[in-house]
Amino acid sequence: MQGNRHWVGTWAAAPAPAEGVVGFNNHTIRLNPRISLGGERLRVRISNAYGNRPLRVGAARIALRDKGPAAVAGSDRKLTFGDSESTIIAAGAVAFSDPVDFSVKPLADLAVSIHLPGEVLANFAITGRYARQTNYISPPGDFTGETVMPVGNLTDQWFFLCGVDVLAPLEAGGIVALGDSLTDGNISTIDAYCRWPDQLARRLVERGGRPMGVMNNGLGGNRILHDLRGDSGVRRFDRDVLSQPGVSHAIVMLGTNDLRNRWAKPEEEVTGAQMIAGLQQMAVRAHSRGINIIGATLTPFGNETFMANAWNPTREEHRLAVNEWIRESGAFDGVADFDAALRDPEIPTQMRGADDCGDGLHPSDSGYCKMGDAINLSLFD
Repeated sequence: MQGNRHWVGTWAAAPAPAEGVVGFNNHTIRLNPRISLGGERLRVRISNAYGNRPLRVGAARIALRDKGPAAVAGSDRKLTFGDSESTIIAAGAVAFSDPVDFSVKPLADLAVSIHLPGEVLANFAITGRYARQTNYISPPGDFTGETVMPVGNLTDQWFFLCGVDVLAPLEAGGIVALGDSLTDGNISTIDAYCRWPDQLARRLVERGGRPMGVMNNGLGGNRILHDLRGDSGVRRFDRDVLSQPGVSHAIVMLGTNDLRNRWAKPEEEVTGAQMIAGLQQMAVRAHSRGINIIGATLTPFGNETFMANAWNPTREEHRLAVNEWIRESGAFDGVADFDAALRDPEIPTQMRGADDCGDGLHPSDSGYCKMGDAINLSLFD
């Protein structure tokens, strides 16, 4: 807290091990987050959460994004760490940059450039989350200060960048969206900003009133109770919810991947009661920190084609039991009824065709936006 202002997350990405063969050696990455809450003073967070050795950052800069790999000329600012242009982030740790004067409006697109001077091996656990938007990797060299960064490769992951914070008025709050690929926005159109947290951020800006940051800590494949890609929901709750700057509210949509049991492990076949117990623990932990927590109902996937045999009548019974508990138990401070928003009234085990991306599991762009529209904004007053 600084005087009558405090730090609030305006953008976030949940750390997770990168998928595929990815390595860096004297490369610059330029990442393009769209923030939610505007302000006059910013800082960034760089994570080495899954690293097994220190991560060297040679230089970093922040700017307004223009188009493609370009920043708006004259907008960039140097980022420092303890007044140094470089830093070394210990394995498993996160580094906060020093605050920088940088005026940005709500929903602005930024360009965050990070030079990685050392070799980051392909088998080194890299922090990254699916972005559903285009980010850039340079040829070898430090190009952080270039208005138009040369491009060696494109990527749709967030590497190392896990947060952007803004110094905001004391009344400003922060909303963390904790979920799986349906919160991450998987299968939505790249560069279209159709994730439901994006839609929520747009609605909050249009409404005016209490300023709120929106932090999307969705993670594809995530489950309540068991690890899959990264830590389970109950394991990462402290890092990805409770530790987020300025968090006042959390929206939790987890459980679909618990039901689907991708690896078909008998010991990971869960019941509704087990999922409810995990969600109950999240509610208790949020309330112990004075955070309002909103439960989001699980959307139907009865005609899923993404993975064979993911749905069966028993798993559907567990989904319905979890949804009933979310709606009726009073464990949460509010409900985001995504199931009601997307289910087909004629076939309630499935999404409406118009809201289905085509795989029976992930929504279409319009379906994701309907999820964002289903959240009652008075929950954040």
